[in-house]
Amino acid sequence: MLEKDITAAIMRFLRVVPRCFAWKEHGGMYGTAGIPDVICCLDGRFFAFEVKAPYGSVTKLQERTIHKIKVAGGHAFVVRSVDDVKAVLWAYAGIDI
Repeated sequence: MLEKDITAAIMRFLRVVPRCFAWKEHGGMYGTAGIPDVICCLDGRFFAFEVKAPYGSVTKLQERTIHKIKVAGGHAFVVRSVDDVKAVLWAYAGIDI
């Protein structure tokens, strides 16, 4: 599955999670390099998801950004599926969907 398809599936899922506000960060010329693909606020908690295909890897800049988010008190993860996102939300926010 391609990253864009995984990202689209994650966004479809997050749109139906109660008390969740989520958006897809757009890359390219108008985006900020290194920012995770999907950002969401769930019950006041900040989550950032860097979406990768099954064998994709994060760049050094993405690793640094994930680290900075965690140091700031947010939750940031590399995910490869909707199930990965569900597992994170269960572990960190008690959301079982």
